[in-house]
Amino acid sequence: MLITAAQVLAGADRQVIPDGAVLVRDGVIACVGPREEVQRHAQPDESRLDYRSGTILPGLIDAHVHLCFDAGPDPVATLQDQDDEALFADMRQRAEQLLNIGVTTARDLGDRNALAIRLAQAVTVGDAVGPRVVSAATPVTPPGGHCWFLGGEVTGVDEVRALVKRNAAEGAQVIKVMETGGGLTKGGAKSWESQFTEEELNALVDEAHRLGLPVAAHAHGTEGIVAAVEAGVDTIEHCTWMTPDGFEVRDDVLAQIIEKQIRVCPAVSPHWRMLPQIFGAERAEAMFGVVRQMAEAGARLIAGTDAGVQRAGFDGLTSSLGFYEHLGLANERILEMATLEAAAALGLHDETGQLTPGYSADVLVVNGDPLAELDALKSVETVIAAGRRVEIKR
Repeated sequence: MLITAAQVLAGADRQVIPDGAVLVRDGVIACVGPREEVQRHAQPDESRLDYRSGTILPGLIDAHVHLCFDAGPDPVATLQDQDDEALFADMRQRAEQLLNIGVTTARDLGDRNALAIRLAQAVTVGDAVGPRVVSAATPVTPPGGHCWFLGGEVTGVDEVRALVKRNAAEGAQVIKVMETGGGLTKGGAKSWESQFTEEELNALVDEAHRLGLPVAAHAHGTEGIVAAVEAGVDTIEHCTWMTPDGFEVRDDVLAQIIEKQIRVCPAVSPHWRMLPQIFGAERAEAMFGVVRQMAEAGARLIAGTDAGVQRAGFDGLTSSLGFYEHLGLANERILEMATLEAAAALGLHDETGQLTPGYSADVLVVNGDPLAELDALKSVETVIAAGRRVEIKR
């Protein structure tokens, strides 16, 4: 398949190639470069797609989703009312929604009974339509802790290690730990409250790393963030620096996050513009300011939406990225957060996230130039996932 367009964002450095082309063959990128050069490598019988006003870029990555939730008013109640087969059918539809907007890789950070792993396998063999799914399987939480209803309640070091091993045996590619509470869980710990002892968190990270798996820590509270950094997690989810009285970014800890190259996924809702109405203008601006402070300090941010929780649909990544534009980040950096940087955070830096020969053919074509106008990402022309062209549902 030969794809040509007004420009291509190619390679690890996102080189802009005017009048460029990408050749896809056997599920991988065979060639990238100027149109005339790439055309010479194409066979006469290979299909050709031409987008004269389009941009070819890597498929997007949503680094924080929950395919088991429906993004409705009470996603927990909806989940609890479904058996696994009904839930799996809905998860298949949500995966298609992600792919439809150009998300070719998604990291699922917590589901029930390893259904996301089952879905990932179905996508791989062609029995389901969706992005590559990197699954955490069952999130680790204490009794009655955040997202306890997903089945990951543990107490003590031995049980923590046992759940990590079970997730790994089921095929998890990342371990998710609920280091602090969260608003989704009624009656649980507050978002700023830590849930694990130092010994338990250290054991979790040690066991995951021993098995070759990264750790993603759900951490809203400042104390929980400090504990996660000290334990050596690989990504921090939300990272809102909450305290009982507001927000407190610890400069010394932020410096450690940057030095240790811990990625931060703020998991910004697609409806972030509603936050001033929900939390009040002053509190919302403080929340925005925390992310701005991390970005300006040089933290390695990655894109994610928390898709599945209230008001966070599976078609919202491009709207979520607008938040970073609002903060003043350059479009080039925002695109990197949703491609190259996210791929590195997911351990896929040598597989996807860039248009480079030998990489998986995860390709997005949009009408316009997202480097000039980020909203061009909403004008999807073509999506190719692992070399398969997707039928876009408009």
